[in-house]
Order: sequence, then structure tokens, then C-alpha cells
Amino acid sequence: MHEKERHRVILSAVQEKPVVTVPELVELTDSSEATIRRDIAALHVQKRLRRVRGGAEAINPPQFVGLAGRPFSVNEGLHAREKQAIAKEAVALCQDGEPIIINGGTTTFQMVHFLANRRMQVFTNSFPIAEHLLKHSKNTVMLSGGTIYREQNIILSPFDNDVTRNFYARRMFMGAQGLGPLGLMEADPLLIQAEQKLIDQADELVVLVDSSKFHRRSSLILCGLKRIATVITDSGIEDRHAAMLEGAGVNLVIAKVRPVVDAESASSSA
Repeated sequence: MHEKERHRVILSAVQEKPVVTVPELVELTDSSEATIRRDIAALHVQKRLRRVRGGAEAINPPQFVGLAGRPFSVNEGLHAREKQAIAKEAVALCQDGEPIIINGGTTTFQMVHFLANRRMQVFTNSFPIAEHLLKHSKNTVMLSGGTIYREQNIILSPFDNDVTRNFYARRMFMGAQGLGPLGLMEADPLLIQAEQKLIDQADELVVLVDSSKFHRRSSLILCGLKRIATVITDSGIEDRHAAMLEGAGVNLVIAKVRPVVDAESASSSA
């Protein structure tokens, strides 16, 4: 992640929590502690945040606490080709007319491009997914109710009596912060609460994660591997992680990622 992107993530994080620690920022940016401490020092000098022991805080602390995790706009550019290939495989599992749930995220967002010519009943908590499907497809779209979290472009509600409980789905498609032996991991308790409600409304859970997610960890477990029917990932998955899924009875789908072809190679082959 470039310095400009790191600074954007750090500033976004301190606007969402009273204090953000160095380890939390290391996790968010995939950077070293030394790099994060230098970034905090530079932003402190620029008076864009306040350096505190072990982390940083906002100059003007937020009145409304947001979600933990990287902003949607930052995640969208990471592993983009893998996410597109994974999303294509996900939509291939769908049959026209069946109800599905698509949880908010940058990998699941890529499904919208392959749903353009489908006729599905789609329930989502993602504002950009709903907006794109309304503009560019004939799918029936239903949005969950709740608060819109701008940075993640997601709608969440902590209440049990929202519209989520009234929708049944054949499959639910979702991403995650990480995936390990204990199951799916997320970064925020409110995400866990809202996503568990959605999972309960679907027969099958299909998880869309690029291979880097098998190396990411969080302290919060969303659900165990036994609840997952299918994991769709890319060929970067290690054998030990594939064996982990197989041992838990999870169906593994490997998406084929198109190689990058530069202009020089393309012209020479032509």
C-alpha cells in the first residue's frame, strides 16, 4: 500500500474510533509497525491527527463511532483481478428466479457485473450493489434497513425486528476479513451481529475470498467452517489451506484469473 493510501486509511480509522492502536493500523494497512509509527508522526506534525501512546486519535473525536476495517474505496483496488474471477464463479452457481443474499464487500460487489443479464431476487445490505443492480439489470432488489456506514458502503442494523427476518434465500454470498481453522473472521462486533442474522436466512453459505484472506486473522469469529457450503478463491491458495477446507467438508472452487497482458506483449503476439 502506497503512503498516500496508508494515510487515508489511518485518518479514516481515527475518525471512526476514539483511539486506534498501532497493531490495529498494521492490520488495516498490511504494513510494519515502524512504517505506521512514521506515518503517525508525519500526520501528527501536519496536525491531521494527534499521536498518543501506542497509537493515534482524531483532532476532533467522532460523535458517531463507525466500523473497524479498511474503507470500501481502498479495498476495491486490492486483488482486483482475483475478485472479478471469484465473483464470476459465484454467479455461475445461481439459477434465474431463485432468491439470494449478497453481503456487502468489494469481492461480492464484483458479482453485479455478471448479474446484469440475470433475473434474480436479490437481498443485500450493500448500497453500491443495490444501486448498480437497479441501474444495470432487471433483478428484483431488496435492501436491508439500518444505518449506512459510509466508509464501508454498508447498511447495518442491531435490531432483530428488521426486514432481514422476512427474506429467505437459497444461497448467501459473502466475503470476510479472514478465513482460518476456526472459521470466518470479521473485524467489528456490529458486522458479526448483522451478518449472523443474514446467514440464518439462507440454506447455503458461499464464501468469496481471495487467497490472501487465508493469512489474515481477527479476534472475532463469525461462524465455523461447518456452516460454510462452498469457498470460492483463486489459485494462490496453499495446499494446507485447501486441506483444511476439505477436512471440514467445504466444497472448494478455484477461480481462473486472467493473466495480465501488457501492451508490448500484446502487440508482439499480434
